[in-house]
Amino acid sequence: MFDSIEELSRKIQLGEDSSLELKAVFFRGANVLDPHPNSLADELAAFANSRDGVVVLGVDDETREVTGIPLEKLDAVELYVRNLCNDLVKPPLQVGIFRIELPDVAGNMKPVIKIEVPRSLFVHQSPGGYFYRSGSSKRPMPPDYLARLFQQRSQARLIRFEEQAVPNTSMADLSQPLWERFTTRSAEPAEVVLSKRNLLTRDDRDGIRASVAGVLMCSENPAKHLAGACIEAVRYRGVIQDSNYQLDALKIQGPLDEQIRQAMLFLRRNQVVAATKETHRVEKPQFSERAVFEAIVNAVAHRDYSIYGSKIRFFLFDNRLELFSPGALPNTVTVDSLPLRQSTRNELITSLLAECPVPEAAGSVKRAFYMEKRGDGVPIILRESEELSGRRPEYRLIDDSELLLTIFA
Repeated sequence: MFDSIEELSRKIQLGEDSSLELKAVFFRGANVLDPHPNSLADELAAFANSRDGVVVLGVDDETREVTGIPLEKLDAVELYVRNLCNDLVKPPLQVGIFRIELPDVAGNMKPVIKIEVPRSLFVHQSPGGYFYRSGSSKRPMPPDYLARLFQQRSQARLIRFEEQAVPNTSMADLSQPLWERFTTRSAEPAEVVLSKRNLLTRDDRDGIRASVAGVLMCSENPAKHLAGACIEAVRYRGVIQDSNYQLDALKIQGPLDEQIRQAMLFLRRNQVVAATKETHRVEKPQFSERAVFEAIVNAVAHRDYSIYGSKIRFFLFDNRLELFSPGALPNTVTVDSLPLRQSTRNELITSLLAECPVPEAAGSVKRAFYMEKRGDGVPIILRESEELSGRRPEYRLIDDSELLLTIFA
């Protein structure tokens, strides 16, 4: 937005409006004195709650003069912005922060910071409350406005969330080798083909964006656009979760099928395999690869991707495996009914995973494709794990917002 220096300079001369906010920056020693962090957080959240916007730090909002930011203080200002986006806005705000130079009245180039704020999938609360952008100012949301916005964004997140547009993306954010897995040869333009598969979609201003499913299945790094779309894997020595006893750790990223593959490699690298000699050598692993595969697939396919910043956690101990999946159980499914019922939160994602063949590196999982959509995943997890360890795996819902599966070694 306002990508060239010429366009941004002309826009600044026209003054603030629904898409532009200007702020001069003042310091006390090494610290930013003004704008006040609460005030700037309110402005950024107001844009995110309303529409795409740009905040330029280093331009006086009254005179529209480029005052600039001392070169040696750019780091401090950038850190200041990042901290307030993470600490003062709920849920935390993702913005683009860019260092650029703009000409002042004498034509001299001065450093400024440009903050690009995309319209969010979430409703953000800042220190002053809930704000939206109207003209050149932020305004508190009346109760009826706030209720409507929560309803709209909630529907966008929970009802076919995977088909919603991801702000600030385009077809260029999808990798062609990855999306070609889900398309057939066609004379139609790629944009049309991807739209038919719901990997691209139109936002509320008729712009073409990558969908949530498109980002998760067809981008090299989904977490770049969807915070938390990854797996945190850790192997601990012993039976307690303590970083001092961490033996191996990996942040698993990439498209979802690649995340599952890497998680299985992490398991195979870290689990102990015992062997006995009777009539012939018999190997007995800590965990059933087939059960763990089903558990990881379920976590990746059915987690709630609308929960900002929450990631799947995959922890291995000497006596158990713990798998945390963000989100409550879908529809009316309960922990007790999990083995008996089938309910899909992310229909498009499961359909795409059903088209992805399982590589040999995943281990002995007895699946041709990542998803077979028959509802037999949980029974396999329970049966195979209990046969191996003698203990039935346990599901537990934590605060109605995270599902924990414990498989015993």
